[in-house]
Amino acid sequence: MEVNDFVDSLRNRVRAMNTLWERAVSDLTLEQMNHHERAGVLPMAFSFSHYIRAQDQAISGPFLRETPLWLSGGWAAKIGVSVDAMGREETIAEMEHLRFSDIEAWKAYQAQVLARTARVLATVDAEILGEALMPKLPPNMQNIFCAIVIGPDAPLRKLEVLECFVYQHGLRHMGEIEHGRALVGLQGMTS
Repeated sequence: MEVNDFVDSLRNRVRAMNTLWERAVSDLTLEQMNHHERAGVLPMAFSFSHYIRAQDQAISGPFLRETPLWLSGGWAAKIGVSVDAMGREETIAEMEHLRFSDIEAWKAYQAQVLARTARVLATVDAEILGEALMPKLPPNMQNIFCAIVIGPDAPLRKLEVLECFVYQHGLRHMGEIEHGRALVGLQGMTS
């Protein structure tokens, strides 16, 4: 496989995954988004908030050197999110209370994030993806999935940001969304 084929493959994978995120939110009601099955189970609002905000951060900082849209657009207030946290440091007990007040505002935010990602993907090439962001992950990140992918002493490159924090992370949380949709009587995004 040539380098350009790999870059095209990564672009296509992220684009396809983001299409699933668009489909997943398209027919959800606010009640379905906020559905809380039982204690210890996170609502879909958590998975959407956690992952789309992570994609926002992964594209905004490393690729654009800009403030995430979540902050610059004041989306927490517009969406009326009940717990304004990413869910990395918080417990499941804390995050199971995350709810949205305005699903249309959420859809607008999500659309902006995905559009921004698409614009960045159109500009990346092998040289950009090879740029190192840090010589190795700090100790507090040694237990994350990306650390398993790159190894303990490897640099974190823009490639891993897209591969781990955007693509693989997005697919992992899409499984939660598909399960959550089934719990509220909806179908998955693919056959």
